[in-house]
Amino acid sequence: MEKIFSKEVKIALVAIVAAVALFFGMNFLKGMSLFDKGVTYNITFNNVKGLSKSTGVYADGYKVGNVANIIYDYSKEGPVVVEVSLVPDLRIPAGSSAEISSDLMGNVKLNLLLANNPRARVEAGDTIKGTDAQELMARVAQMLPTIEAMVPKIDSILTSVNTLLADPALAQVIKNTAQTTENLNASTRQLNTLMMGLNGFMPAIMHHANATMQNAETLTQNLAQVDVAETMNKVNRTLDNVEQMTKALNSKEGSLGLLMHDKALYNNLNSTVSNADSLMIDLKAHPKRYVHFSVFGKKDK
Repeated sequence: MEKIFSKEVKIALVAIVAAVALFFGMNFLKGMSLFDKGVTYNITFNNVKGLSKSTGVYADGYKVGNVANIIYDYSKEGPVVVEVSLVPDLRIPAGSSAEISSDLMGNVKLNLLLANNPRARVEAGDTIKGTDAQELMARVAQMLPTIEAMVPKIDSILTSVNTLLADPALAQVIKNTAQTTENLNASTRQLNTLMMGLNGFMPAIMHHANATMQNAETLTQNLAQVDVAETMNKVNRTLDNVEQMTKALNSKEGSLGLLMHDKALYNNLNSTVSNADSLMIDLKAHPKRYVHFSVFGKKDK
């Protein structure tokens, strides 16, 4: 049987298949869809900053497409046009923009800055305005003067901190703080012990308090049962008697009145008491003058 294909034809076919497989494989590795066709939009930039085909396009950190083509205006009369292919389901609100960013490793990506416009949106084939975003290194370069100005202050602060840490007074303060904390812990333990003791006495205290309240209630009930009107009448009668006695004492007509107001009577009584006192003294000194007693019945002369 005669061979249909020569050796050279077979080699050519294998090379063509390998080239096609390599093309689709590279596009697949770059994130480009092999079968689904995306929606194309145009984005204009003054500087693409190393942007290339197949660079990823992101919205809110999520990859939504790739850069399909970059059109450069060699006449320098217009901006650079970047064609992007995005997923068909993505809705881009009107007023959205795009920016090119890169990290420290030099990886470049295209970010869509979606606007907050629920009514109008960018249609397929329309142009989106690109903005110039500051790269990370450019931002660091802008911050360098501020950082350089802060370095002396930071150095001064560190020097002050070292001086403070080397001060023996700080160590003493820390020691005193530790001692104070220990004292507080001891006081807390004592307070807990006291509270436990009080909790043990609380039933007895409550019992005495209840008994006192009951006694007070009984006293209140007894006071409520007292006939206040009758008691006041008795008090009034007693006051009337006292008043009558006072009038009798102030009057010169009774014995008590005469005794209090008649000086002659007072003097006589006083003289009588004095004579009686002298008599008693003489009786004690010379009892034989007043009492006569004999065993034989004979009077003592």
